[in-house]
Amino acid sequence: MQKAAQNQPTPIEVITSPFVRFASMEAAGGIVLLSTTVLALAWANSPWEHIYHEVFERPFSIGFGKFILTENWHEWINDGLMSLFFFLVGLEIKREILVGELSSLRRAVYPFVAAIGGMAAPALIYLAVTRGGGVSRGWAIPISTDIAFTLGALTFLGKRVPLALKVFVTALAIVDDIFAVIVIAVFYTSEINFVSLILGLVCISIAFIANFLGVRKPAVYAVTGILAWCCVLSSGVHATIAGILLAFTIPARTSLNKSEFLQHSRSLLNELEKAQANSLEEHSIIHTLERKVELVESPLHRIEHALQPWIGFLVMPLFALANAGVNVLRFGASALHHAVCLGVILGLVIGKPAGIWLFSYLAVKTRLVERPAHVSWSQIFGAGCLCGIGFTMSLFVAGLAFEFGDLLEISKIAILAASLLSAIAGCLILAREEAAEETPE
Repeated sequence: MQKAAQNQPTPIEVITSPFVRFASMEAAGGIVLLSTTVLALAWANSPWEHIYHEVFERPFSIGFGKFILTENWHEWINDGLMSLFFFLVGLEIKREILVGELSSLRRAVYPFVAAIGGMAAPALIYLAVTRGGGVSRGWAIPISTDIAFTLGALTFLGKRVPLALKVFVTALAIVDDIFAVIVIAVFYTSEINFVSLILGLVCISIAFIANFLGVRKPAVYAVTGILAWCCVLSSGVHATIAGILLAFTIPARTSLNKSEFLQHSRSLLNELEKAQANSLEEHSIIHTLERKVELVESPLHRIEHALQPWIGFLVMPLFALANAGVNVLRFGASALHHAVCLGVILGLVIGKPAGIWLFSYLAVKTRLVERPAHVSWSQIFGAGCLCGIGFTMSLFVAGLAFEFGDLLEISKIAILAASLLSAIAGCLILAREEAAEETPE
């Protein structure tokens, strides 16, 4: 009876368990992101639209003395919180390069080639449709893939999607992010304050030195990261680049190897078994064991694991809320006839899958790479359609390309429409492909 009582959940566990179960779902982040997008659209197209703009355009200052930084809430989200998003992207890129799908040339070539096609085709389509016209600055809007929505759609399809295809899409999206960051740094930086930029790079260098010296305290990297962010923001280079660079300074090695951990933990578990319940000795052993667990896990994996829920359930939804609020009713069908709108939609809906499929096909036919086992060409095209869900990165680039005004609003409408069409097309193709495989000949 006592044992059964101990296993009974506490009242707070009963209350929070539905939320915990939801948060553990792979697609949960995508669901929250979609919900905040719908909320932003509903708010911006309601009689309370002026409140929407007033909230995000309200200025907010931080600092002390002469060091005061003032931005509106929209800028704090795009320049500040999104730096954390790019920091997480940087951690994922570093992990993939060290131990993931990009860790060897043979494994990295296929998603690398596919990502090039998935960027080149949309950009060329956009430029062909707009024909300059003063709006060519938006060429990078349709080149990006929203990894959260794309993987959410693949998760929604469940067993219809082979594991090899999920791995391919994940690696492709990571490579896509690498190119997107380079594009942002090179093409969307105007005037540069080199003194601030050098100071920012000095802060990043200090973090690299700390890694080399074996510093494993996250606080050290947090302080240097904040300083680097402030310097890069002042330099004219977009502040999110600081997040990417700082991610590569985070240690990926463990302080305690596996064999030492196993030896120490077994010894501690034996002592724990003998210790008196709730005694000082028991708590001391548990604390030591907890410390050993921290040492056997690399700071990179620990920080990445800790950040993921904050990024998925706070940063990205706030970004969507602040950026997806466009008054569709004001522009109506006229937006769809604008060159920017057509360029973005055609780039994402047609250019993305066509570029990914074509470059993948040519790479296989020229024997540069091998197609993943149990993955058909139709499934690669369907996955390419899902990669046309640009959303987060596309909205971010649109803000850099057009900053404000009608062009930004039109590009947002195009991104939302293209992402929806890409999601529907990708899901239909992948679901139909599975159904065809299951149909007996």
